[in-house]
Amino acid sequence: MKKTVTTLADGRELIYYDAADDTVRDAVDTRPLDPVASRSEVRHDLLLGDSVVVASHRQGRTFHPPADECPLCPSRDGRRSEIPADGYEVAVFENRFPSLAGEAGRCEVVCFTSDHDASFADLTPDRVALVLDAWTDRTAELAERPGVEQVYCFENRGAEIGVTLGHPHGQIYAFPHTTPRTALMRRNAAEHRERTGRNLFDEVVARERADGARVVLEGEHWIAFVPYAAHWPYEVHLYPVRRVPDLRALDDAARTEFPQVYLELLRRFDRIFGPDEPPTPYIAAWHQAPFTDDRREEFALHLELFTVRRASGKLKYLAGTESGMGAFMNDVPPESAAHRLREVASK
Repeated sequence: MKKTVTTLADGRELIYYDAADDTVRDAVDTRPLDPVASRSEVRHDLLLGDSVVVASHRQGRTFHPPADECPLCPSRDGRRSEIPADGYEVAVFENRFPSLAGEAGRCEVVCFTSDHDASFADLTPDRVALVLDAWTDRTAELAERPGVEQVYCFENRGAEIGVTLGHPHGQIYAFPHTTPRTALMRRNAAEHRERTGRNLFDEVVARERADGARVVLEGEHWIAFVPYAAHWPYEVHLYPVRRVPDLRALDDAARTEFPQVYLELLRRFDRIFGPDEPPTPYIAAWHQAPFTDDRREEFALHLELFTVRRASGKLKYLAGTESGMGAFMNDVPPESAAHRLREVASK
């Protein structure tokens, strides 16, 4: 992998990731951009014990531009975008409208391909491996930044999720605090260790493997299953067989197998509701251990993939119980969801 670091016209960082070591990335961003003016504020909720980020500057962010004005496509044919090059493999840049900025953290955009009409599931295994390298490199670099406590790599796909740019891309958030879900998992894992002497994540994976009813697919180094208490209609958790705290700790064998396993999962998601349905909207979320945790080796890196679509033409809305009380109700039994995801395996 070759990494080329440059800057955009307003001073934001842009990083190209290429498979070939001899790739040259010397295109210059000539847009007349003003310096980015963004200010994020982290406010603590005394009742819930979590934090809320206030970022009013995001109200003016780009919203559903036509394809010929996409800011994530390469700069070509006289049109200049966030990517000065006329083509790229994987590109990462600082978000122009970040939720987290300055002392409140950092937000980056990850472009998986220059093909506007593609999706992650269309990528080649080699390209997925390059994306994994980029996620890992960004995790490693952001971990060294003062004030960063947790790095979150994720992809939102589909208008139903709230995506405002159709180009295949994801994001990376460097949080100045531990996110609520991670804090809850960490607390439960610590209590389980104290109570039983065993690792909670290891036991969850072992139980799913032993039961088998919710396992979707399993390789030599990765296992994917619908969790016993899935919150979403179709939800899959993907774990490396060897527990590691974050992407940096994956060994070569797990990194090599990941593209095939993950592409298979994404392609099955697009088959859940039949060939006449539009692509399945989803969120793909990497969970990594916070850097400030002195017991971070107890945490298990994993990816959670889920969709808000519960049936053909029907969405799972977070209504009164979920939004008001945080109490999830799932219409699809996890065993049925797992059966369907096994049923639609790639041919």
